[in-house]
Amino acid sequence: MDRVSIKPAGCIGKQFIPAEYLRPDHDEYTLRNQQNPQPLPSWRHLRVDELEQLVKNGNNADNWDELLVTDEFDPGQVKNSSFFGLVRIGRLRSAVLEHHDFRLPTGIWNSMIVSCDIGNDVAIHNVSYLAHYIIGDRCILANIDEMHMTDHAKFGNGILKDGEPESVRVWLDLMNEAGGRRVMPFDGMIAADAYLWAKYRDDTAMLEKFKLYTQSKFDARRGYYGTVGNHCVIKNSNILKDVKIGSNAYIKGANKLKNLTINSSAQESTQIGEGVELVNGIIGYGCHIFYGCKAVRFVLADHSNLKYGARLINSFLGDNSTISCCETLNNLIFPAHEQHHNNSFLIASVVLGQSNMAAGATIGSNHNSRANDNEVQAGRGFWPGLCTSIKHSSRFASFLLLAKGDYPAELDIPLPFSLLNNNTSKDQLEVIPAYWWRSNMYALARNTWKFQSRDKRLNKVQHIEIDSLAPDTVEEILHARRLLELWTGKADVRRAGQSVDGVDESALIQRGRDLLNGPEEAIAELEVLGERMEKSCRKAAICKPHKGYHAYGQMLLYYAVRNLLAYLENHPGADFAAMQNALAGPRQREWVNLGGQLVPTPQVDTLRADIGAGVLDSWEAIHHRYDELWQVYPLEKQKHAFAVLCELFGGQTLTGDQWREALKQSVEVQNYVCEQVYQSRKKDFDNPFRQATYRSLDEMTAAIGTVEDNDFVRQVRQDTETYKQQVETLLNEKC
Repeated sequence: MDRVSIKPAGCIGKQFIPAEYLRPDHDEYTLRNQQNPQPLPSWRHLRVDELEQLVKNGNNADNWDELLVTDEFDPGQVKNSSFFGLVRIGRLRSAVLEHHDFRLPTGIWNSMIVSCDIGNDVAIHNVSYLAHYIIGDRCILANIDEMHMTDHAKFGNGILKDGEPESVRVWLDLMNEAGGRRVMPFDGMIAADAYLWAKYRDDTAMLEKFKLYTQSKFDARRGYYGTVGNHCVIKNSNILKDVKIGSNAYIKGANKLKNLTINSSAQESTQIGEGVELVNGIIGYGCHIFYGCKAVRFVLADHSNLKYGARLINSFLGDNSTISCCETLNNLIFPAHEQHHNNSFLIASVVLGQSNMAAGATIGSNHNSRANDNEVQAGRGFWPGLCTSIKHSSRFASFLLLAKGDYPAELDIPLPFSLLNNNTSKDQLEVIPAYWWRSNMYALARNTWKFQSRDKRLNKVQHIEIDSLAPDTVEEILHARRLLELWTGKADVRRAGQSVDGVDESALIQRGRDLLNGPEEAIAELEVLGERMEKSCRKAAICKPHKGYHAYGQMLLYYAVRNLLAYLENHPGADFAAMQNALAGPRQREWVNLGGQLVPTPQVDTLRADIGAGVLDSWEAIHHRYDELWQVYPLEKQKHAFAVLCELFGGQTLTGDQWREALKQSVEVQNYVCEQVYQSRKKDFDNPFRQATYRSLDEMTAAIGTVEDNDFVRQVRQDTETYKQQVETLLNEKC
């Protein structure tokens, strides 16, 4: 039970570090002086006249000899304040600091300062207790109840200080509530680090190195002071304990900030607002946390936001993400995640980025068994609709859109870019393959532009593939086409009144391929059923398989040609033959999404082996390897694109005629993309129910414009013309 103990007078500001934890040749100020290496001659004791004025202004000190100042010190700027321990004050002159029309005179007013270093031209007003902090230049600290440090502060990092037991280490229980995927957070951790650590639990050598590298990344000595960088504003807040704050941070009205690193800079300022409570976390550059948010045991990556009462617990939120109003527990969320409507709930999931959760979505419903619930794995572009409910354990391919519904059983949906529907009237699961490409092109095409334009990071440590058509999604498309061929072949056998048992799978695939490449009318009445998509006995119907199959084919061609054109653009002297010589080879079929960065699986295996063997001996070395992999990724993607195009034409290489045909077909696809972007957006303007809220077409146009005015529609049209000219030039010059 906690008790209030009594200590001898004069101990405030003294013996910050227990004697048993002081290293040889250290005293309690050694680390402080290393953190703030101000030349000793710049500090001096008070003059008699300065001391007299300080006392006259209502100030007191436990020992005035321990109050050190500089030659530019105006004692008139210190009033009604108390000083304990060694306090060093930088330049202090009569001036006013202003931030957002909030003005305060420089100096220390109505405050209690315990063993701190105060920077130049600082304004400290009504800080009831400020202890063991190093405050930067031109900071404003106003109306703070307590702001202090412990000798064992870890600033949110999952490390131990001298003499601490393992039981006090902070872990993040990512992806799973039971703790089987826990990781140690650290300042500088990115989604790729968290994914490697949480996913590959059977790689014990790598996991041991991760723990070692995290512990050794930080000093285990006790006695580090908290730091507040230059030009920070902290006002009207209750408790800040064991917090490290970067420069230009803005904190107002926070309830409790404890055991945190808050990264901030002049170019990427972090802001924390009213009613916020944050404990045991790492906050990246350029983050915004406002209006009653709660976060415990978390990492918030660069330029991410928590707003309007969001709760983030035992989770990693990737770069450029926003969560508002919602509750998220035990998650690993990759960059560009949006969850900004009330009542949604995300638990025990890994979401591979570029995702969007609608209001009322409940991902990972609890209590579908007596055991601890398991996990949800969702690919890039995951989008569960309004009031969607799904259960553990489920897995979803990339860019899957879930229609509103209560999905009663576990799901495994391998068809990317699809619409999933729970048809209660027919009591069946329904999947429309390639729905995004066929019916929602505006949103799909806009995604790449949107994610790129919203990425405001200056130092892009986490590399991110933002294109919806990339090696990971293309491999899913190839797998989906094979499944559609297999399932269509089985459906045709069943239509003939025969059993599929004992029929060779390759024969079924060929039968389905022939049907899907034939006229759509031939399979219009065919009941194509998916397999192992839901843990139930009901049907999983594949809707419009013929259209989906051909849409997938368009997507493959579009991906392949666009990337090969990028290769030719980067190699101006290369013709088709040179390109084929550079890119020909077997298709790399397996790719890993490392926090947004796509890496071929063999390279990930090498990365893991090098970590386990100590070849990569620090997190910095691991991040450098990510950089190296990112440098070669464009060429790896272009090789993959060439192999995909070869497969579309049925061989290992291409002829010149096939390349010319692919270019011509790609123009047709680009025209289709352009038209579908327009048509899918135009539907919103032609909707009579949307028009019903306006008294006239003129009012509607004045309020929301027209589809012709849409910037993105116009951009796609311009890009299409540029693309057509590029292909025409290539056909004339290089083919």
